[in-house]
Amino acid sequence: MPSTLPDGDPAPASGELPASALHGLGERPFGFYVHVPFCVTRCGYCDFNTYTAAELGPGASHRDYADTAIEEVRLARRVLGAAELPVETVFFGGGTPTLLPAADLARILRAIDEEFGLAQGAEVTTEANPESVDPAYLDRLRDGGFNRVSFGMQSAREHVLKVLDRHHTPGRAAQAVQEAKKAGFDHVNLDLIYSTPGESDDDWRASLRAAIEAEPDHVSAYSLIVEDGTRLAARIRRGELPMPDDDVAADRYLIADELLSQAGFEWYEVSNWATSAEGRCRHNLLYWTGGDWWAVGPGAHSHVGGTRWWNVKHPAAYAQRLAAGTSPAHAREVLTAGDREVERLMLELRLASGYPLDGVAQEARTVVARALGDGLLETEPFKAGRMVLTLRGRLLADALIRDLTL
Repeated sequence: MPSTLPDGDPAPASGELPASALHGLGERPFGFYVHVPFCVTRCGYCDFNTYTAAELGPGASHRDYADTAIEEVRLARRVLGAAELPVETVFFGGGTPTLLPAADLARILRAIDEEFGLAQGAEVTTEANPESVDPAYLDRLRDGGFNRVSFGMQSAREHVLKVLDRHHTPGRAAQAVQEAKKAGFDHVNLDLIYSTPGESDDDWRASLRAAIEAEPDHVSAYSLIVEDGTRLAARIRRGELPMPDDDVAADRYLIADELLSQAGFEWYEVSNWATSAEGRCRHNLLYWTGGDWWAVGPGAHSHVGGTRWWNVKHPAAYAQRLAAGTSPAHAREVLTAGDREVERLMLELRLASGYPLDGVAQEARTVVARALGDGLLETEPFKAGRMVLTLRGRLLADALIRDLTL
């Protein structure tokens, strides 16, 4: 089952936010995340807040989900007041958003536009399982206002997909990219996972080549994380599969950067590459650069002006709250100025644009000097006052951020 929600302070039933959160509203980029918590089957490595039909239970259904989500969009408008908030990015994630009819996704998007207004040129993305769409579905999405799609490819090798409990065929993701382009999508991403037990270097190279040959303009590549409570974790604990090795993961990252760079992709965040600045995921950049976003859906996490809150986890409880006219928020936290600066460092240092040196606390300057001497930071940006990770620095980004923030 999905992981538990974090602790926090009680969230008011009205959804009201503190004055500090509303200060400067509209001066920061604003977006929407829409969580669609449905999957046909649960992948063995996944601990996201998603549910198969057998897990949903009474009080929640695919059929009513769009109407429930729209109620939260309307709640967002009431809570945020009359401030001008043109929505720059919308991202539908899950789960598998494309298990809902394309018309339902378009209705939710239309509600966001009606309540807030989409900014000119807004980026509108949905995640999709390659097997959950066909050309007609993609045409309907494009007609409904979507202009970016992210396919979960994971691997091009059947035995690797089997370990991950993925059920699409190896070539389907590449075919879906072509269908999306034909439907008129401006931008297409492929998600890959490396270091799956049983995957070889050759398997990983084959997956990267297959992704590149499909000609998306964006590729995300993530090292497999074994989460407690997942089926994969249980198999590893029983000795059926080996635990992923950190050194192997580092080698796979180097392979990814090498092949993607040769193919014309540039890294802009540690796990993300794009063929142009226009191809970068603007929604994720909003997260990474301290923007505001309202997250719709069960278990979804929002952030506005330094206040973060998260909704109740189960779709039935979520629907019940909104039907009763109350906020689905489970709990929240108000970040201090120090908390926000630490988070800024943690996120911006992972970007190719880097983090300003003058934002580093005095007591951490020795860590910075050591990182530069160890070849973790680029020399020229450093001279200009910014910390930008080298390729080796990207491999050790988590350790460096930990040392800088302790």
